[in-house]
Amino acid sequence: MQLEDMLDELGCIVVALAMRVSKALDMLDRGAAVDVAVLDVNVAGEKVFPVAERLHVMGVPFLFATGYGRPGLEGLWPERPVVQKPYTSEQIASAILQARSGTGA
Repeated sequence: MQLEDMLDELGCIVVALAMRVSKALDMLDRGAAVDVAVLDVNVAGEKVFPVAERLHVMGVPFLFATGYGRPGLEGLWPERPVVQKPYTSEQIASAILQARSGTGA
């Protein structure tokens, strides 16, 4: 099941998808209303860390979804929840709760 379907099943409203790091940064610059973000570490060959940094500065909780697991974070963001692909909607739900509560490692 795709992430968007999982989030919908969990009762989340997906406000936007960004298939490029630059698009995600632009959406944030334009004031996109985000309660929590799910970030894939590798977005079209680019690391998503600039988006994570921007979300952190904005105080928006986020988590990482990646096929690389925690090692894919290159030692960055150790306090953020990580779900490793393939993941289940239960894992996503748990990680969202962790991100929103500030616990995640």
